[in-house]
Amino acid sequence: MTNHRIENHPILKNKTGKSVTYAFNGVQIMGYEGEMISSALFAQGISVFGHHHRDGGAQGIFCANGQCSQCMVIVDGKPVKACMTPVSAGINVRSLEGLPVLEDSLLNPIDTLAFPQTHEVDVMVIGGGPAGLNGAIELGRLGVRVLIVDDKEEAGGKLSLQTHNFFGSVADCYAGTRGVEIGQILTHDLLELPSVELWLKATAVGVYSDKTVGVVCDGQYRLVKPGVLLVATGAREKTLVFPGSDLPGVYGAGAFQTLVNRDQVRCAERLFIIGGGNVGVIAAYHALQAGIDVVGLVEAMPACGGYKVHVDKVRRLGVPIWTSHTILSAQGDGKVERVLVAQIDKNFKPIPGTEFILDADTVLVAVGLSPVNELLEKALQYGMPTFSAGDAEEIAEASAAIFSGKITGRRIARHLGIQVDIPPQWEPLAGILKSRPGRTLPQRSQSFHTKASFSLFGQNIYRQDFETGALKTHKVTDAIGFSIEPTGEWHPTSHYLDQALPPVSPDARPANVYPVIHCYQEIPCNPCAFACPLDSITMDGNIMNLPEFSGKCLGCERCILACPGLAITLVHPGHDPSGMVSKIAIPYEFNISFVEEKSLLDVTDYEGAVIGEGRILEIKDLPKQDHRKIIYLEVPSAISDRVAGFRVRDPLADA
Repeated sequence: MTNHRIENHPILKNKTGKSVTYAFNGVQIMGYEGEMISSALFAQGISVFGHHHRDGGAQGIFCANGQCSQCMVIVDGKPVKACMTPVSAGINVRSLEGLPVLEDSLLNPIDTLAFPQTHEVDVMVIGGGPAGLNGAIELGRLGVRVLIVDDKEEAGGKLSLQTHNFFGSVADCYAGTRGVEIGQILTHDLLELPSVELWLKATAVGVYSDKTVGVVCDGQYRLVKPGVLLVATGAREKTLVFPGSDLPGVYGAGAFQTLVNRDQVRCAERLFIIGGGNVGVIAAYHALQAGIDVVGLVEAMPACGGYKVHVDKVRRLGVPIWTSHTILSAQGDGKVERVLVAQIDKNFKPIPGTEFILDADTVLVAVGLSPVNELLEKALQYGMPTFSAGDAEEIAEASAAIFSGKITGRRIARHLGIQVDIPPQWEPLAGILKSRPGRTLPQRSQSFHTKASFSLFGQNIYRQDFETGALKTHKVTDAIGFSIEPTGEWHPTSHYLDQALPPVSPDARPANVYPVIHCYQEIPCNPCAFACPLDSITMDGNIMNLPEFSGKCLGCERCILACPGLAITLVHPGHDPSGMVSKIAIPYEFNISFVEEKSLLDVTDYEGAVIGEGRILEIKDLPKQDHRKIIYLEVPSAISDRVAGFRVRDPLADA
């Protein structure tokens, strides 16, 4: 059988384990002990797990999270979910053909059933994701007896699937740190607390009128009687119905990230994505990192709902994104082989004559999430003291869930009579972290405040109003700062261009290096401001505001490494004495082999349009860079400020 394991991921260490042999439909195959059966089968190129009892349609996976039964198989005579059942040596796995039937040996009456043991705790937390972990940590630090249960084999929830650096606030939700690392940090902090107990592979199956919670843990049924219940059960993916949507190869973004990032299985060769929110565009990025080609992404709305820096990053890599488009059908013989796509009108109806076909073997559905809140609703119905946090309370980014758990943990502490501070600024910050992207401002002419015409002392520098494009004159007080009071009035850009002094030569500028921030949309994010050792990158007001560079730059590259959106480049205008070419530093999170075999790259602007070529000068890949390489290119000085990235695939290949 074909090996579909990812063996050289640019971010993750190779996944290894104890190899064991088990049977699938009578054939002996290999897998890692403890990995989920669904992932082990995909690693061997097996994506069809059975056939539906009603129409005989092939069945595979959809959620890979235990929320559906599409991946059901028969293991040693029992019907189980392949995505929740681990591989062990010698198990007999059979595909589910029709409805499952229990073997007679499994139908014998149970002679005795011990009464379940009841555990009493101050607080029970259902869900070991970002919100649940951080809520339990807050309570544990106050000495509260907490039990946290999660149905997976490790805590962290969806954090274990996120290889990218998080947005949000550095001080409050680990912005700038990769999601997989945040999960490890939170789990470590939790396990350090003596008053907190963690049950893994433990599923909360019911909330009862006597204010107890039933939990199945390691095959044993237990009851928990908490003083307070915190429900942090996260969300489940929404689906989309279209012809062929039940074919193997159509599944949710979470399932894709589980296979690719958690289990390191290459589950596709040519991926097509439905949905331009953060989940969809991040999945496109993760696919390319895993060596999976992304043939395109469609979004039904006129614009993608994901962060612009995410969308721009994917466009720069060469992924086609079609807005006001949708999928009409997935086609293939027992599996996805192609997709039919069309443009849609304002009423979301396909426009005749706009249809086109793309070859694809996988369709990723990323059309939103729904809270997993059934236990929450039942607990409230029975009058249990109950709180919720994270996506179970409100769908938002994982960074918001982390902070939500923190606040909710302290609210519960207050409910228990513990005097604990909840700073007044926390509520507004929580709202900001949950907020959708704000305004997209016109492209900033950053030369006005990063390399404007001024000598070291005494000349004027111009700052731009991003809404109107108007400019205001400020007086330079020294080599790195501005006076507080403006020395001029607001003027249209044309006035500045008419009145400005001729640009000074690179040698006359106060520095030979400066960052260009290709960030034009208001989103909650501030790692770049924390990264600059000179505090030259600032954000006026809250973390939704756009970062600005003003002052000196050491060329330390910390801002490049910190930006979650890979939206900062570093320009060295003094690289060439003639001034004809400049050196730029670009962040890169893929395998070096792609750039090592090239001398020239197609460079793009921030939205992915090719604007020229860049010659590779150097590749920097140091341990301190946390797997983010820095590629140094030589480009014409006329475009150096506009270059934001380079192509890794050709979108015309799919036209």
